[in-house]
Amino acid sequence: MPEPTKKDEPNGQPEESVAPESSGAPPPPEISLEVSPPPEDASSTKKLSVELPNDSVPVPAMGRKDSVWSLGEGQAPDELDKPVDNPPLSTLLIERPLSGAVTVGGDITFVAKVEAKDLLRKPTIKWFKGKWMDLASKTGKHLQLKETFDRLTKVHTFEMHIIKAKDNYAGNYRCEVNYKDKFDSCSFDLEVKEAETGSQNIDIRSAFKRSSERQEDAGELDFSGLLKHREHKQQDDTPEVDVWEILKNARPDQYEKIAFMYGITDLRGLLKRLKKMPKEEKKLEAFAKKLDPAYQVDKGGKIRLVVDLADPTIELKWYKNGQEIRPSPNQRKYIFEHKGTQRIMVINNCSANDDAAYSVVAGDEKCSTELFVKELPVKIVKGIEPVKTTVNERIELECEVSEEGAQVKWLKNGVEVPTGVRSRYRVKCEGTKHFLVIDDASRDDTGTYSIMASGGTSEAHIQVDLKPLKVYQDLQDMTVLLGQPIKLHCEIYPGNVPGRWYRNGQLIQPSDRLNIIHRNKVHRLEIAASSLHDAGDYTFVPEGYSQSLSAKIHIIDPPRVLLDSLNFPDNTVTVVAGNKLRLEIPISGEPAPRVVWMKGERVILESGHRVHAETYSDHTSLTIEVTEREDTGNYKIVLQNEAGEATASVKIKVVDIPDPPEAPLVPVVGGDWCSMTWEPPKYDGGSPILGYYIERKKKQSSRWMRLNFDLIKETTFEPKKMIEGVPYEVRIFAVNAIGVSKPSEPSKAFTPLAVTSEPTMLVVDDVTDTTVTVKWRPPETIGAAGLDGYLVEYCVEGTNDWVISNKELTEKTRYTITGLSPGCKILVRVKAVNAAGASAPRTLQHAILVKEVVEPPKIRVPRHLKQTYTRKVGETVNLVVPFMGKPRPKVTWLKDGNPIEPSQVSIRNTDCDSIIFIRKAERSHSGKYDMTVQVENHVDTAILDIQIVDLPGPPQCVNIEDVWGGNVALVWTPPKDNGNAPITGYTIQKADKKTMEWFTCIEHYHRNCITITELVVGNEYFFRIFSENMCGLSETATQTKKSALIVKEGLQMKTQEYNDHDFKEAPKFTQPLINTFAVAGYNTTLNCSVRANPRPKVIWMKNKITIIDDPRYRMFSSQGVCTLEIRKPSPYDGGMYTCKAINELGEAQVDCKLEVKGGFTFYELMQRGVPLHLIDKYMTESKVVEQEK
Repeated sequence: MPEPTKKDEPNGQPEESVAPESSGAPPPPEISLEVSPPPEDASSTKKLSVELPNDSVPVPAMGRKDSVWSLGEGQAPDELDKPVDNPPLSTLLIERPLSGAVTVGGDITFVAKVEAKDLLRKPTIKWFKGKWMDLASKTGKHLQLKETFDRLTKVHTFEMHIIKAKDNYAGNYRCEVNYKDKFDSCSFDLEVKEAETGSQNIDIRSAFKRSSERQEDAGELDFSGLLKHREHKQQDDTPEVDVWEILKNARPDQYEKIAFMYGITDLRGLLKRLKKMPKEEKKLEAFAKKLDPAYQVDKGGKIRLVVDLADPTIELKWYKNGQEIRPSPNQRKYIFEHKGTQRIMVINNCSANDDAAYSVVAGDEKCSTELFVKELPVKIVKGIEPVKTTVNERIELECEVSEEGAQVKWLKNGVEVPTGVRSRYRVKCEGTKHFLVIDDASRDDTGTYSIMASGGTSEAHIQVDLKPLKVYQDLQDMTVLLGQPIKLHCEIYPGNVPGRWYRNGQLIQPSDRLNIIHRNKVHRLEIAASSLHDAGDYTFVPEGYSQSLSAKIHIIDPPRVLLDSLNFPDNTVTVVAGNKLRLEIPISGEPAPRVVWMKGERVILESGHRVHAETYSDHTSLTIEVTEREDTGNYKIVLQNEAGEATASVKIKVVDIPDPPEAPLVPVVGGDWCSMTWEPPKYDGGSPILGYYIERKKKQSSRWMRLNFDLIKETTFEPKKMIEGVPYEVRIFAVNAIGVSKPSEPSKAFTPLAVTSEPTMLVVDDVTDTTVTVKWRPPETIGAAGLDGYLVEYCVEGTNDWVISNKELTEKTRYTITGLSPGCKILVRVKAVNAAGASAPRTLQHAILVKEVVEPPKIRVPRHLKQTYTRKVGETVNLVVPFMGKPRPKVTWLKDGNPIEPSQVSIRNTDCDSIIFIRKAERSHSGKYDMTVQVENHVDTAILDIQIVDLPGPPQCVNIEDVWGGNVALVWTPPKDNGNAPITGYTIQKADKKTMEWFTCIEHYHRNCITITELVVGNEYFFRIFSENMCGLSETATQTKKSALIVKEGLQMKTQEYNDHDFKEAPKFTQPLINTFAVAGYNTTLNCSVRANPRPKVIWMKNKITIIDDPRYRMFSSQGVCTLEIRKPSPYDGGMYTCKAINELGEAQVDCKLEVKGGFTFYELMQRGVPLHLIDKYMTESKVVEQEK
């Protein structure tokens, strides 16, 4: 029979109970057990209820698997709807499933969410109905569980879907989440609503009855699905019974029983109906004092269960787990006592079987309790003791515990001891004593043995050793020459003890050459002729004893070097350089000889990197990883061991490719060929030179091309078919029988070049009394060598003595031969010269007479100077006027008929042109310039008209002619100064008298009168006019002295005349500048405030020098506050700063000192583009400041 389920749900919610399986005995009434809460929460009561079958239970209720609720004693129905304290916030659940309601046949979903940011794996979730029914096994057509994971938000979502809900699905549910050592849970309720009944006169059993068809149980949320089906007697349903009346007269703790009897399973709906019904208190009649809710007793003790009856004549029955306890005269387990109205049941020698639910029935009343039997732990009274013995002895371990028949466990080294039939271990028990027996001990039984009981453990160590042995004569170590006999001898007591001989741990068996002798106490081992295999550690082990005798046999043999087996001619080994050489020399000797390789006086070590020696048992080796020519020579091998010494020598010859030749020489270079020579390599690699390979490449390329495929025996060669003008390099490879050497160093770069063709179109350009000027065109074919210049030669007609006129090459195609005699005739020729040499000469066909020819002058005035040449004031004037004439003409300039002042205008004359230059034009430079060119009696003239223009002045007078409506008529006179250019227009502006902000009305106006329209009525306006010419607007404007008041037509207001207050004020600084420290590289500002009217002009200065258009400074002025911002200052920005304010009434200034900390070096200042004079000044100031500090 299953045990009753304890009720420990919080918040006072009703608990579920389990109807136990019925037997053939008459069923007792319901048992209700109240368990007292702990002292800290004495106000709440935990309820445990077990519903047992009753003869009065109707048939439908007997076969149901529905859940049954119990209210608990003293809890009225109206207390169920009281608010319940919310459980604490979860630690894993970020969203908990909430209680909900659903109609019969509807669907509902409960959602729980767990955040997985701090979780390494998915948490485990379980859904329960009630306290213990796991819903994972109930999934089906009515229940589905779903899990999803959102990778973006890292949230696990768990959903429970209830599909087509039924009445019996209502109840309390719980969700539990586990992750490692974290746990969280949440309870929620599901309410299944039904259709309104309309009146209480309907059958209450049909109104609150759930479906009990067993074929639909699969997948339903039903506690009774876990209970076994029981057979009940079929009873006729009696709907005419008034269940409402029964409930009104019943106690609250009987509601559950009544509901179960009449097949009512929707207890929650039933309790809601009972809230409004009056309840009559009914006193307990049978019991004056009930059993306590629970009892506890130690195992083996006894317990008294006492009840006090109100009526001592009532028959009393005791039940254990629903089975009646009947007294027996031969049994002293249960003893029943009567003391007045008290009825006592004594349970003796309590055991685990007595841990059950007990109830007592008096008439129709019953009370119940639960007995808990506390099992005491089995303690070790006497522990096991350590044992030390020898093999073949008997071992018995004994331990005593506190209780007979206790279960214990024997362990060896933490592992349970096998106690089967074939086991070496035997276990026996005599009362409270437990034994572990080992009959025939061996060394494997050594270890730590322990016995484990529920209340403690005990352990001890067992040591099993071999028996001791007496040795009269021990084995002796021997050193034997190879081939000599070996005799080992020992003497032990007792003499009849057999033994075994071992060599290096291997058992020795007798043979033809090996004899084992045992005579009384003497044991001998004889070997006729020793071999190398006989060396080793010999051991004699007497059987059954812990001692053994051992000796070491050492076989020795003189060392020998076995060079004859190598078949090297003259013991010489030849190897090609760069290859790996591994020379293995067979050796013999015992013990293995120590081998030393030597080259000359140098010892070759085993730890060498490139050359190293290695020694093995039967041979020694010399390894050269990469052979080099220096490895050639005699190598000596020395072998030594305790038996003797041996030596031998081997010669190693390393052959190699030859060294690369020296860099070749290229003495002669042609247009597409060259001649090259070289010297043989200094080292031929130990083999004669067979020939050479030649390669060439372009200098800018990395690709070499071989020029010969057959070896060249000589040391000269002429490469051909090269590209002219391309630099080349050549190199040489030497070849011997081993291979090809590395390439030589490339030759110096050379370029195949050819001379140019002769110059073309040589003609006479000019002739004077002592000079001849010729000109020509470049050669048609220049070639890759380019053209370095020209060489001009001449000779007197009738001779063949050519004289070089230019000592250095000229790059121009025009040359003047000087120092000639007047009247002579000469021939002229020109040669083009490049890196390859001089070209063929180009000669004039006819001789030239050295005599000057007169040519009249001619001025060639450029087209743009034939009209008036106009420039603005301040611009540069640079005019070039070419002319012709021979001999060199004389040029003169006049301005307006007067000579030109050299300080105002610069004039420079050449043989073919005249240049007039004015660095900064002024209006006084305007005028007509006369140019005269004269050659002897021939004269030519030209006139240049230069006009320097400037901004015009403002109009002379501006008057308001008339004012009508929103219109004002203005009249003005042209400016007195037109800027030396015609007036092209005027710009008219207006300003309201209140704000005096000027706005442009019209631009580029050509007339001297205008009407301004669309003026605002009520405003008073001033007007000003700028004049304009080709240079732009005048710098100032002429303003009307009077203002124009715009009045509304038909209204005339007489204004009282008054004198305006004069607000004009000279500049005055209300907040001066303050000495400031700045950090280099960080922006800083200087601030001050000034008051003045009219608005002053603000000027900033550094060290008395005005700051103008410097991008490192920004100046602001707003509402009288003047600010100077210095962007990323450096130390040279330090100094005295001045702010000056100027208006027409006066001026004012304030000063401050700025010091910039965190200096720069001279190089940093240069990188920032600081002028040199400022850097020098900064460096000087820095030194002065440091000296002062």
